[in-house]
Amino acid sequence: MPNLINEAPAKRNYDFIDHIRCLAMMSIVADHNFNVGDYAFKAYTTNYWVYFVDIQLAKFGTITFFLLAGFLLGDKFAEYSPGQYLNRRFKSTFKPWIIWSLAFLAVIIIKEAVIDAKFYPGRFNFAQTFISGLSTVYLFSNYWFIINFLICIAILLLFKKSLYSWKLGAVLLLLTLFYSLNCFYEWIFPVHTTALFGFVFFLWLGAQINKNWKIIDQKVTALPFYIFLIAFVITFALSGFESTRLFAMKSAEPFNTLRFSNILYSLATFALLLKIRDFKLIKYFKPRETTYGIYLVHYILVYALVDEILRPFNLNIGMVKYLSAGGLIVYQYVRFIIVYILTFAIVISINRTRYRWLIGNNIPRKK
Repeated sequence: MPNLINEAPAKRNYDFIDHIRCLAMMSIVADHNFNVGDYAFKAYTTNYWVYFVDIQLAKFGTITFFLLAGFLLGDKFAEYSPGQYLNRRFKSTFKPWIIWSLAFLAVIIIKEAVIDAKFYPGRFNFAQTFISGLSTVYLFSNYWFIINFLICIAILLLFKKSLYSWKLGAVLLLLTLFYSLNCFYEWIFPVHTTALFGFVFFLWLGAQINKNWKIIDQKVTALPFYIFLIAFVITFALSGFESTRLFAMKSAEPFNTLRFSNILYSLATFALLLKIRDFKLIKYFKPRETTYGIYLVHYILVYALVDEILRPFNLNIGMVKYLSAGGLIVYQYVRFIIVYILTFAIVISINRTRYRWLIGNNIPRKK
């Protein structure tokens, strides 16, 4: 994930960005672990609302990362030529991403081969599994992000001279709103991971926030806390209304990140986090050292490991429809805690070796 690692500009103090992106990464890990199937429960049942609340609480992470990346983007564009910038991105972002995404593809193939050997001898087809795995990895798992980000960066590099143009922002906003409407009309496949031009606006918006930071900082500081909290609650409620409508329509993704209500919710949450800003405990999670690594590693554990850990307790995704509301909450948060702790431990361990570049960390270790 871009700008999630050691990218803070040297000339300015943006420590609060580390705090926010750490929380955003936690929300993404939570989202992937809370997701037990959007249609696992009937509409308006208790479990449906529990599922919605947990999923929606975690839905601010993706847009927040684009905002943060855009916030730092103006500094990077000023410091480096397009070629230099893309070269840095390849070394710190793209190369580790390629390795871990291929590792995930290998895990998918191995898991399918084991399942077929155990339950359906002779059925396994490597070519079909490979092609299906490619689709899963690069279109429907967390690894979609880097492809989308590179496209977004390419667009902004193309219009670098107009980076701060409101006309460019208006065009990019229209592209985003197209995907918001597409959630209902489904002119194209309505899944946020395939929305190639849906997130460029948030990069652009992040750059505007940086440019006007002094004014925005003053406004955020001056406004009372309850304004941000009210905005958070209202947009959260609107997200529930929109998701329920999409659910009734049997949408391919009723909790789509690019729902109009979720865009408002993500912006309201981002503003609330800016207001709070200083999260004392975040320093213990070492966000600059670990955030990108957690992005790279965690989904493999979600896919291949967490259910195997919980299987002896008769807990797996296939059993969620039989859980009580309380049991569902416990199941979702236990999954999140297991995956986050294990991923954090793996990333910290890699970071202590000469292979720390595997998690995008190119800063020499302290001796």
